[in-house]
Amino acid sequence: MTLCAFALVASEFMPVSLLTPVAADLQISEGLAGQAISVSGAFAVLTSLFISALAGKASRKSLLLGMTGLMFLSAPIIALAPNYATYMAGRVLLGVAIGGFWSMSAASAMRLVPAEKVPKALAIFNGGNALATVVAAPLGSYLGSVIGWRGAFLCLAPIALLAFVWQWMSLPSMKAEERTAGSGNVFKLLSNPLVAPGMAAVSVFFMGQFALFTYLRPFLEAVTRVDVPTLSIILLTMGVGGFIGTILIGAFLKRSFYGTLVAIPLLMAVIAVTLIAFGSSVSVAVALLGLWGLVATAAPVGWWSWLARTLPDNAEAGGGLMVAVVQLAIGLGSIVGGLLFDMSGYQSTFFVSAVLLLFSAFLAFMASRAERIRNAFHFSTIK
Repeated sequence: MTLCAFALVASEFMPVSLLTPVAADLQISEGLAGQAISVSGAFAVLTSLFISALAGKASRKSLLLGMTGLMFLSAPIIALAPNYATYMAGRVLLGVAIGGFWSMSAASAMRLVPAEKVPKALAIFNGGNALATVVAAPLGSYLGSVIGWRGAFLCLAPIALLAFVWQWMSLPSMKAEERTAGSGNVFKLLSNPLVAPGMAAVSVFFMGQFALFTYLRPFLEAVTRVDVPTLSIILLTMGVGGFIGTILIGAFLKRSFYGTLVAIPLLMAVIAVTLIAFGSSVSVAVALLGLWGLVATAAPVGWWSWLARTLPDNAEAGGGLMVAVVQLAIGLGSIVGGLLFDMSGYQSTFFVSAVLLLFSAFLAFMASRAERIRNAFHFSTIK
């Protein structure tokens, strides 16, 4: 499942490092090329919201294999696309796979390992995510320069096939568990006073992150003026930083759980504004983007830990809601970032990213306040 997570994340964000050649080949703007991330996010939202209810009594192993199979099919459709519509159709299939797989991931972890090992299992899943950020963007950029963007996307197919075979051989059947009527309804979770502010913070965080991140390559080529090898090194630096951040964040969460969730978007907002002022310097851009990778890639570990802490007894529906929120935010962030980038340049895109990240920090603080109030009320009731 971690290999599948790696392949999904690599597939989802491969366009980030290939926007320029994709746009040139399909004769579209870079903003339109970036909407490939938006459309996969939109269909991931639809899938994650309803898969728990629609899946019914289907084996969770069959569902996971089906999602992996869709990812495998999407790679050649995207790679061989003769036009923009076909390219986007492949991204739709990928979006369904993303939404379905991630919605089931937390619940699957809880069924595959003992309760005390669930946090470690979720960290391993996120390790696949982090590893993909290490290699996907720089490798995509490099492969794009050697075998073209189509060849880069086609390279994802054998990884997806390997993930399918490995899961088919190793996963237990994981038959659907008995549940009460309506328990698969993700929207009912929003009645929990802790869920709404936390999910809002997650949403705005990913919107701010991907408003900027999706359009890094055009920024680095036009403003920082880097060539493809240097671009690959910068993206690799971000990925390595992210992998390190995923390893380190656990200690910070133990020391100050909500303090970490507040500090990450604050730091990213400062980086976004600093890039506007000093992004023309290669050394400054490398340092800032390495730091961005360190904290941004670690953030999902924090928010999945928040989900397990907040909704321990409703993992499938909670996972579906989380995936829907994250993917919708990624899609909206990419759309807003693309429109701003095409209309008024990178400065407005990066500034709006910073504003969104600051708002996310505020919402994370409100989520911590809601939990403190709940705990204080619970304590007083016991007394």
